[in-house]
Amino acid sequence: MALAAPALRRYLLLLAQEHLEFRLPEITSLLSLCGGQFSGEQEIRVNSPFWILNIPSEDMARGLMKRTVCAKSIFELWGHGRSAGELYASLKNYPADKMLPYLQSDSTYKIRIHTFNKTLTQAQKIKKIDALEFLPFKGKVNLKTPEHIFWILEDYGMNPNDVPEEPIHLYFGRWIADGQRELIESYSVKKRHFIGNTSMDACLSFIMANHARVKPNDIVYDPFVGTGGLLISSAHFGAYVCGTDIDYNTIHGLGKASRKNQKWRGPDENIRANLRQYGLEKYYLDALVADSSRPIWRKGMLFDAIITDPPYGIREAPRRMGSQKETVKSVERSTENHFFVSSSYHLSDIFFDLLKFGAEHLVMGGRLVYWLPIYRPEYTEEIIPRHPCLKLVSNCEQMLSSHTSRRLITMEKVKEFKDQDENSYLLDGQYLPYRGHNSFREKYFSGVTKRIAKEEKDNQK
Repeated sequence: MALAAPALRRYLLLLAQEHLEFRLPEITSLLSLCGGQFSGEQEIRVNSPFWILNIPSEDMARGLMKRTVCAKSIFELWGHGRSAGELYASLKNYPADKMLPYLQSDSTYKIRIHTFNKTLTQAQKIKKIDALEFLPFKGKVNLKTPEHIFWILEDYGMNPNDVPEEPIHLYFGRWIADGQRELIESYSVKKRHFIGNTSMDACLSFIMANHARVKPNDIVYDPFVGTGGLLISSAHFGAYVCGTDIDYNTIHGLGKASRKNQKWRGPDENIRANLRQYGLEKYYLDALVADSSRPIWRKGMLFDAIITDPPYGIREAPRRMGSQKETVKSVERSTENHFFVSSSYHLSDIFFDLLKFGAEHLVMGGRLVYWLPIYRPEYTEEIIPRHPCLKLVSNCEQMLSSHTSRRLITMEKVKEFKDQDENSYLLDGQYLPYRGHNSFREKYFSGVTKRIAKEEKDNQK
């Protein structure tokens, strides 16, 4: 006889108002990591800071908040309405057996108010709190160290230029837990020993690790590791991390520094020192000087997640290794010369090598998370690289300029890799649309040049 599924309870999620497109994939991924799933019937207004979620248990809600950087807090939802009257009616209908354990005479509590898109005076807040006197609170108020914290949350809409007199949504609930927003500050790139011109923002780095569902004891790999910023977020969540990069100096922390008023990198400016700075060195496997376009790993499923930010070719064209006999036509056939020189590496080839590598080396259910640069006037979903072994999970946009953006692509391995899958993308005619990625650098600077010319023309008026 099958066991009945646990009854879902309603929770209110308070979200940060940044990286809006990334929030739903992060919450969905973390719920699945905690053993739950996101219901299509959830009351979600995607751009709103208030989401009502159905979650099986408070433990799962707490597990979600131990990981998310997109959400601020979660509450057990006791009441919800579009007016004060609707909220009070909703609270009166909330089951007493779920409410009373937190209202006992030997407990302490306080009530707080959060408003979105409007500021209330202290007198207004007190009036709203006093209106809840019908609730059977028996404990004592303790404003400093209460056992239970209850919140009134009011939503005044998304338009700061048209704020209604009364809220459009009102909520009341018991506070459960806060998210991990403090990680954004504590792991800020500004405080990090080793950085480069393209070091990933801490918030986005943690979002990528969450999209990848990184968990303790996973092995996470970054084939374009650079200064190792993406390894740090995965190591924070208990994963063992490694990477490769073609740049010898970056891997070894040598050469010129990226910081202002600093000529050369110091002894603590390397990937290992970055992880040591946060007490994460034990999770660092190593980083290799290697070319991601060439096979260096044994065949088989090695990694639980691949998280990376491939080079877009904006500062310089992407490069890969090639022997002299590949580039110098006059070399005699019999000459054996394995001195490696760099050759061009087209963006389309970078992404297909990356997907092929992920399809072969990810464990089943493992995820590939990477950034794809986009020229927005030409964007369609057809230009997202695909592979028969990988399912597209999410596709989120971050604007770079009026005409360019980058999209965070999350894919999951759903099919075992076979030799015939290696070059399958060449067989179905889908390869041609992706060639447009190769001219991203030219299109990027074309847009910059046009913008500068327009600004100069406007200044002459």
